[in-house]
Amino acid sequence: MKILVIEDEKPAANLLIKLIKKHFGEVEIIGNFDTITKTIQWLRENSAPTLIFCDIQLADGLSFEIFEEVKLSTPIIFTTA
Repeated sequence: MKILVIEDEKPAANLLIKLIKKHFGEVEIIGNFDTITKTIQWLRENSAPTLIFCDIQLADGLSFEIFEEVKLSTPIIFTTA
């Protein structure tokens, strides 16, 4: 399973990745992005992940903007404080 993490707070991203690895077993974290801009660029240049964990409020806006720019059929789990 290839998982993309979108989270702008480093401690939260690190904890989320740790929990994913603990509970999902054999996974590959293929990216960990902290902005809308970086995520859109990556998604346009790479194959879609199997699953996305995504914070709603990022440093440069709401993560929903990502999915208005890039059309995906990948399941998304929204994570937020």
